[in-house]
Amino acid sequence: ANSPVSLLITGETGSGKEYFGKALHAASARRASPFVAVNCAAIPEGLIESELFGHLPGSFTGAGPRAKRGLIQAADGGTLFLDEIGDMPLALQAKLLRALQEGEIEPLGSNKLIPFDARVIAATSRDLVKLVREGSFREDLYYRLNVLPIRVPPLRERSEDLAALVEALGEDMALRSGEQPPELS
Repeated sequence: ANSPVSLLITGETGSGKEYFGKALHAASARRASPFVAVNCAAIPEGLIESELFGHLPGSFTGAGPRAKRGLIQAADGGTLFLDEIGDMPLALQAKLLRALQEGEIEPLGSNKLIPFDARVIAATSRDLVKLVREGSFREDLYYRLNVLPIRVPPLRERSEDLAALVEALGEDMALRSGEQPPELS
């Protein structure tokens, strides 16, 4: 948790990759700073650059009258969680790689570099090695993110965790409802 290197969490959809990322953040020295999660697959291709890097007023059609701070900058001092990184457009991967290498971002419409210090945790359910071979994911970005790989196995491969998960879910439901946790055999 306290290592400053980038992590790449892989696993099937629904295996808990983001929860694992949040747990790493909560156990790290950065826990008092933001944990900013970005679902790279959920942001339209035309907006993802603005969302990640921010923009200045009028920098593109539809940009409002105010500057917008990007999510990378919002994660400064904390953790940037890039979920479904395998779905990031190829053109944006180069800009992200440069930002990670230099520790600086350049908002859209600006020529000023803004330093940031965020630990990057990326996650994917896709086979990035295959995407690299196919040319749809940058090899240099893959190696930048895959410094410390972590595979989260699906629940069917870790049935010994089932009792603890059911207990935690029961306690969570009880907290939300104000009732006693259910007793399960």
